[in-house]
Formats: sequence, structure tokens, C-alpha cells
Amino acid sequence: MATKQSLLEELYPEDRMNISKELTEGEVQFLKQLNDLLEDKYRASINEHWMNATVPEEFFDDMGKLDYFNNPLLFEGREGAKTNSQMFQFFMSYTIGRFDVSLVTLIGVHQGLGHNSFLFGGSKEQIAYYLPKLQSHELRTCFALTEPEHGSDVAGGLETTAKRNGDEWVLNGEKKWIGGANLADVIPVYAVDADTGEPKGFIIQPEQEGVEIDIIENKIALRINPNCNIHLNNVVVKEEDRLQNINSFKDIAKILYSTRAGVAHMATGALAGALRATKDYVTERKQFGKEISKYQLIQEKLAMMHGNLAHAMSLSAQLARMQENGEYDEVATSTAKMMNSLRLRDSVAMGRGITGGNGILADYDIARFFSDAEAIYTYEGTHEINALVIGRALTGDSAFI
Repeated sequence: MATKQSLLEELYPEDRMNISKELTEGEVQFLKQLNDLLEDKYRASINEHWMNATVPEEFFDDMGKLDYFNNPLLFEGREGAKTNSQMFQFFMSYTIGRFDVSLVTLIGVHQGLGHNSFLFGGSKEQIAYYLPKLQSHELRTCFALTEPEHGSDVAGGLETTAKRNGDEWVLNGEKKWIGGANLADVIPVYAVDADTGEPKGFIIQPEQEGVEIDIIENKIALRINPNCNIHLNNVVVKEEDRLQNINSFKDIAKILYSTRAGVAHMATGALAGALRATKDYVTERKQFGKEISKYQLIQEKLAMMHGNLAHAMSLSAQLARMQENGEYDEVATSTAKMMNSLRLRDSVAMGRGITGGNGILADYDIARFFSDAEAIYTYEGTHEINALVIGRALTGDSAFI
């Protein structure tokens, strides 16, 4: 049986800061299974899926079979722990993100925003019913908050309404950019209580009367991950299907807050994927009689990409350590998301430039990472919004409006 160290050298040769050594043996074994699944089953078709904007049919089921919420490997040596370690969460997002940004987004939305809507917003009965099914992937979910005219200002700008009528609510409005809504079995939808002006959360099913879902076409990023519009026309939801613990935007913010670190980790993984794709290219591509990896300018750019990765991995790892200790700090998560996304954007541009004309062809991995980096840069808080979170902490002054 391979040792932990040999597995880490195989899995993460780019981890020159040896951050992955903090993983347990069981976690490393799990991550090896995850990486093998991605490489063996999906590597050959991933660029084709990106070009055709199609989701690999079995990916969601395969991830469910890995049982990443409750796999015993993830709790070896962690007796008494009820959830996965934050360092494992980092490396799971990193591993999938290194392979493909759309796939890590699909899992991130389900595991983070969607699952946590039920975990943080549900009653005891709702948690008991939905969480096991979501964790096993028996049910698939997403997160319906953003609207056509409200993204960054959604805290004060929800236009979707919910009007109570006895033991039922009637929802009207529209949601936009909802990742995976067309694939979901249950959708947590957020709307303003028409009587109180406070936001509420509701559980709907796509097949309900009055629910229409259409896919947003012609994206240049996250093409494998379908983003959707949801149209709600007099959709009736029973009070028992209202998320009982969503009664203010602070309640919704807890869900958003819990997942921002995950986006920082996704960005770090994507950076590693861009570096790997670029390095693979330059060691094979020949110009002027030798592989371009042997030229000084190419090596300098690779070194800069690696330096960006080392910085991003270090930020993600420290954030994981803090959160493992219960230190969920808004400024820390905003810093990691902002800077890791910025370093990713810088690095994919270098990689795309190194690969020349071939770098704009979707046959090459770098084109996919180059395009998908633009989505990471602006979702789960744009660069500017995260900067304002940090700026407010530094100065004591809010500059949002």
C-alpha cells in the first residue's frame, strides 16, 4: 500500500509549501479516489463537454457514491468529529477545481449554498428529512437568491414576493443565474414577505405549477454548469415547506458566509489547473528547434504562475485552519476570495499567452481555465464588493453606497 507521503507527491506535486501534509491518511486516500475518478472517467471528454455546454451525465451520481459528507476515511483519527475537516474541504475543492471549474461549481452549489440553506434555514423536521438525501445525492439542490436586476445589492433589493394566505404562501417573481436549477429536485427560493418586508426562504420543486425554468445560453464561462432563469407565477407553497429559520437577510448571509471560503479554494484549484495545463503544453511544444519549456522567458512566467499558486494555497490553508478553530471571519474570507481570484485571473492570462494561438482553442485545457476564471472573479462577491468589505474593516467607514 502506498504511503501517505508517496500519495501526496503523486497527487499534489505542485504543493511546494507542503501544505497537504496536514491532511490525514484517510483524507489523502479519499482524495486519491476522487482524483482517479476525475482523471480515469472524465479527462478524455471534459473539453468536449465544455465546448458543447453539456453536463457529464454520471458525475453527480459518482460524487454521491464517494460519500464525501460521511465517508469513514474522512473521520479516521478524528474521533468525535461530526463534519469533515476544513483542510479536507479545501483540498476537495482544490482537486475538483484543478480538473474543471464548472464541476467544482456544481458540487460547491449543492454542498454549500444549497445544502446549507436546509442546514441553517430548516426546522428540525426539515433538516432530518432533507439533509440525508442531499448528502447522499439522492436529492439534488441549488440556491435561488439572485435576480435579474439584483446581484451585489440583493440584501436590500429582492423583488420576488411571498404573500401569505392562511397556511400557504403565493410566490411571484424571477430569479437569474441559478446554477443547476434545471437539474435540481428541490430548490430553496428566497423572497420578500409582502406584509413585513423581511426575506423568507421556501422549498419548491421544479415541476410545481407556476414554475418555469430556462437555461441561459451563450456563456463564455462555466459552460458545463447550466445557469438558469426561474420564473415564479403564483406558485403556491405550504407553510410547512417554508424554511423556518430564514427570517432576515442576516439568516441568508450566514449561508453565503459559510461558502465564500469555498470559492477561494475553487480559485486556488483552478490556478493549479492552469499551471498544469501550461506546463504540459510547453514541455511538448517545440519552436526554433527545442521545447519552449527550455527558454528563459517561458520559465519566468511559469515561476510567476507557481508563485501565485503558492500564495493562493497559503491563504486558503490559513483560512481552513481558522475555520477549523471556529474563527469564521468575514474579512479573512473576503481577502482570500478577492486575492485568490485576482491571482487566478493573472495566471490564466500568462498561461494563455504562453500557449499562443493554440491557447484560444478549446481543445487545450488552458482555454477552458482562461474563460472560466472570469466567472470565479465575479461570483460569490465581485472583486469590488469583497474589497469594500475589507475597506470597511480597515477604515471603519462603509462605502457600499
